[in-house]
Amino acid sequence: MRRFHPTAVPSFRKVSRSSDPAWYGGVASRSTVDAMAVQLNHTIVAARDKKESALFLAEIFGLPEPTRYGPFLAVQAANDVTLDFRDVTGHITSQHYAFLVSEDEFDAILGRIRERNLPYWADPGHTRPGKINRKDGGRGVYFDDPNGHNLEAITRPYGSGG
Repeated sequence: MRRFHPTAVPSFRKVSRSSDPAWYGGVASRSTVDAMAVQLNHTIVAARDKKESALFLAEIFGLPEPTRYGPFLAVQAANDVTLDFRDVTGHITSQHYAFLVSEDEFDAILGRIRERNLPYWADPGHTRPGKINRKDGGRGVYFDDPNGHNLEAITRPYGSGG
């Protein structure tokens, strides 16, 4: 399993700051800054049973089987980001993980959710049960993993229009 692509060389690009003060450290500016092309590589997902949780994610999203990496079971998404599941004891704070998928993948994911009779919602607050959303001309669905993490599948990024 890769952690850093050997041919990946950090590159810098000019980024224009938004006039929105919340965009960059509370500084309102339209100046241009040098910024590194940053990509998420992996994140650690707390689990009561890392094998059960990693398999759940891989199966629901149609991803490759988890692979062992040290104390973790890693599930790799198509964009080379891995979700590294680690066993923890005690309270698990619910996190939100959103996945951008194609229309065909969405149909398959929603089918697997329904086959398992899992509750699902059209919204992150879980107030619209058994429904999907159609924001920005796409579709989205929310559901929980075995640890209470809020998973989401969307076919268009929010704010992309449509």
